Amino acid sequence: MSSPTVNSEIQQAEPSWQMGRELPLIVRRCGAWVVEVSLIVGSSLIPFTIGTLANNGTKSVPLNPIVAQTSEAIAQTLAIPIRDRNPRVAPLTNLFWFGALIAPIAVAGWQLYLLAKKGQTSPKRWFGVKVISESGKPPGILPILIRESLGRWGIPVGIAYTLWRVTGAFPDLIILTGMSGLMILADGLVIKFDRKQRTGHDRLAKTFVTDSESGSNNTENPFAGKDWTEEDTAIAALVLTPETSKNDSHGFWDWMRQHPGLTLVTVTILGMTAVLGTFIGTQIYIQSQANLRDVKQRDDEVFLAIVNKLSPASPNGIAERRAAILALGAVQDSRAVPLLVDLLAQEENRTLMDANQQALVSIGLKSLPYLQRLNQALSNDLDSLRYGGNAKEKELVAIRQRATQRAIGKILSVYRSKVNKVDLNRIDLSQTPSGSAQFTLVLDKADLSGIRLRSANLTNAILTNTRFYAPGEDGRFGTFDDWVADLSGANLEGANLTGAFLSNVMMNRTNFLRATLNKANLSSASLSGVNFSSALLIGANLQQAFLKDATFTGADLGSANLSEANLEGARLSQVKAQGSQLSKTNLVKSDWQGADLSGADLSQSNLRKADLSLVKLASANLSNTQLEDANFRNADLSLVNFRGANVTGANFKGALFVTTKSNRPDQFIQGSPVNSKSGNLQGVDFSEAKNLDAKQIAYICLQGGIHPNCPQKN
Repeated sequence: MSSPTVNSEIQQAEPSWQMGRELPLIVRRCGAWVVEVSLIVGSSLIPFTIGTLANNGTKSVPLNPIVAQTSEAIAQTLAIPIRDRNPRVAPLTNLFWFGALIAPIAVAGWQLYLLAKKGQTSPKRWFGVKVISESGKPPGILPILIRESLGRWGIPVGIAYTLWRVTGAFPDLIILTGMSGLMILADGLVIKFDRKQRTGHDRLAKTFVTDSESGSNNTENPFAGKDWTEEDTAIAALVLTPETSKNDSHGFWDWMRQHPGLTLVTVTILGMTAVLGTFIGTQIYIQSQANLRDVKQRDDEVFLAIVNKLSPASPNGIAERRAAILALGAVQDSRAVPLLVDLLAQEENRTLMDANQQALVSIGLKSLPYLQRLNQALSNDLDSLRYGGNAKEKELVAIRQRATQRAIGKILSVYRSKVNKVDLNRIDLSQTPSGSAQFTLVLDKADLSGIRLRSANLTNAILTNTRFYAPGEDGRFGTFDDWVADLSGANLEGANLTGAFLSNVMMNRTNFLRATLNKANLSSASLSGVNFSSALLIGANLQQAFLKDATFTGADLGSANLSEANLEGARLSQVKAQGSQLSKTNLVKSDWQGADLSGADLSQSNLRKADLSLVKLASANLSNTQLEDANFRNADLSLVNFRGANVTGANFKGALFVTTKSNRPDQFIQGSPVNSKSGNLQGVDFSEAKNLDAKQIAYICLQGGIHPNCPQKN
């Protein structure tokens, strides 16, 4: 017998872009995994970033519904709060954000297909690693789906998510990320305890990760490259590995053939049980339907009897009609609310209007959608009657409007803390100060968390200590299910919101003209374009609030806290903000003309290109602030702390660094002498400041400031 000879194969040169085989397999495997994840993340992050940059323009279209639903699902899963439930974006943003949603799915799907059919994703091919099944072939679709979706990500991240929710770490996403990383690492460390060097997801899918060359050799024909010269030797090679015998198994059909009597009894019992169960179930269903028909018939009879008493021709007149209206408020019939609202829209008798109002309040929150529509219709009627119509007609419509307003106000008061999904957009609950339709909305210490009042009219409403933001069903602030009210575009002119809790509330373009918000909490609220002109915000909390392009003209911000807020482009002329906290605040291009910021803390704030002309800044703290190109024309800067500030390009024309008023003998607090050193300008570079006169420069030099005209020290 001659021995086989192995044909020598020409080894192809390794491509220059492939990872060298000198690195250990585990290192190349981890590197391939990192690149795979980076490809998927990058395919989403790049179009998302481009879409975000494109969203700085005109936001003219609603967010793509698929993107909106996906973002809400992710936010709900990860407990991420969403403030604006109806966002508008630029058209180009919709395109790129939809691409950011589709691209990673396409990339991941293609890589999974390659992994199933060839055992290698593109990064695995680059790093020279391969995934194979126990037979040495590519795994196939099902094992790869089990390996990647369930083994690699599903089980580790699922365990981490479960622990995150039940251990009190919820809703901290940093902890969730860390726990997920540890679980994924633990899945990889299984390789240290497996004799076949498999990770947890490889064990689950019955796959192996090998070097790409060794993996490919496992699938080669054992006869390739060999020259067999004897037929018997070749045949013997075919049976080197005996065929694995399959265990004989008895199926259910074989068992039935072996036990015919027991099978017959079992089938008979099951058949009788099915027939009897079907009969009993049918009888129960028929009886329940008959009972429902009887109940509905009785309800219909009661409802019709009540409706018949509502006729104006009723013999007992108004008394019987009033009793019928009140009875409608007690019946459990879906037709009662629209009927009561229709009656209110046509009623002329005030007694019956009050009864109608009382009945709608008794029904509760179900009445609000119908009352809202009637309220809007009556408001439109009143607007049109201003240009025509007689006085009696105007008075009648106004009285009906007052009835809807009172009903809505009472429902909001009675059912407080249950209005988190109530929609009262464009409702008119404004004050009518006098006359037969006099009305003022009063909701002291009410809970209106989650209510929708977009473009509502709440002029002169009294909402002291009212709550507009509360945790949702999970009882935690800052999660997806938080109940956050939406007051965007609402008119709250002259409203009293003293002590109100408005944190995180949406109030873009809301009108608070002459409103009172003393000690109100508006932290982290969205207040873009809001109007606080002549409003009282003494001691209010506006930390981290978004107030871009807001108007505060003539407002009182005494002792208010606006630290870390965004006031870019805000108009704050004539504001009273003595002792207010404005540290780390974005005040770029803000207008403070004629404001009083005496004793205010503006440390580490950004006041680039801000207009501070004629502003009183006596004893204010401007340390470490950005004051490039700021305008201090004719400002009072006496005893202002400028240490660490950047005053490049700032205009100091006519600014007073020190007051020249002399102290009175009976003055309790004596001012500092002009030539005394305070250290407030120590080390501040005024070399590139504008319009400094000789007196100002002399004072700057005396206080330790830096300027080219300062005398050189020996």
